[in-house]
Amino acid sequence: MGTLFLTPTASDLRLSDGLLYACLMEHGSARFALYVDKLEAQLLEASNQPDPALWLYQNGARTPLFMLEGLARLYSNLHDKKLFSKVESRAKSLEDALGVMDYYDGFAKEFASDDSISSNIIDFTRSRLTNATGALNALLIKDKWVGPEAQRIRKMRKKLAKVEWLDDKRELKEIESYYLGEVEKINRFAAKYADGFTALESQVHELRRKLRWLSIFPQALRGAIQLTDQPSNEPLLAKYLSPEITDSPFNKMPPAGDNEYILLLNRDNFYALSWMIAELGKLKDSGLRTELLAEAGGASREEKRSEAEILRRSSSITNTYFTEGSLDHLVSGVKKRGH
Repeated sequence: MGTLFLTPTASDLRLSDGLLYACLMEHGSARFALYVDKLEAQLLEASNQPDPALWLYQNGARTPLFMLEGLARLYSNLHDKKLFSKVESRAKSLEDALGVMDYYDGFAKEFASDDSISSNIIDFTRSRLTNATGALNALLIKDKWVGPEAQRIRKMRKKLAKVEWLDDKRELKEIESYYLGEVEKINRFAAKYADGFTALESQVHELRRKLRWLSIFPQALRGAIQLTDQPSNEPLLAKYLSPEITDSPFNKMPPAGDNEYILLLNRDNFYALSWMIAELGKLKDSGLRTELLAEAGGASREEKRSEAEILRRSSSITNTYFTEGSLDHLVSGVKKRGH
């Protein structure tokens, strides 16, 4: 039978590695419990604020939502797909709404500090932020995350309590298979655009999303995935190993804790993956900036032409990365701790 979730104290929630949970329940259940409880604490606090959506945005609610979305996306391939797909869908709806707020807020601040941007464009962007905030507040009530009828977290816990969680070894082997399958899918997706990208959203952005999940899962799994210790000394990978990547806190794995089995990812190939995600992200942001300026009626001819350059640059780094085959060597296998 699935293990019921335990309600933690405030001090328990400060255990960044979720070690208390790992001692009380199966690892799969514990991972979800950690982020469900963190999200619940934020929703309870937000419900007491005059603007719940703004409070959630300003207090990092996207992080537990990202982690829940990632876990549900992964576990839907290990367990009951229907059950986990519902959890993923609910988490994604909130995370997407917060992402829209982040999009307009980020550019509103950037435009406000740029003397070349007109006040009309700044006002347009701020008005879109206001609209996005209102939309999230409406969603929070509609989907019963907050308010007098709030029951979304309770329903989520009820679904997760039904899961027959796998033991550590089998679960890690299933996750390894999932990773290998995703690598194959991503390779096929990239191969379709070997002659160059022609669209930002459906091609460049979509490729980045597919790659990004491979780097989010290790954080969400709280130590079940670790990087190999030794450098590969592969000359083709050297260009990806910049201090920005190797020193990034996002590329430091959570402690393995009491995980008996771990899935190893090749360190330098993981760094190369992170480099690709970061570079495509920079190009994505550049493209989004141009799109927003165009939407606000302020994109110059030169800025509109920049999309072609973004597609060209995205195609160049993507072709190099996939031709080298780094992603094919990302997964190093499952091992028992101490062996």
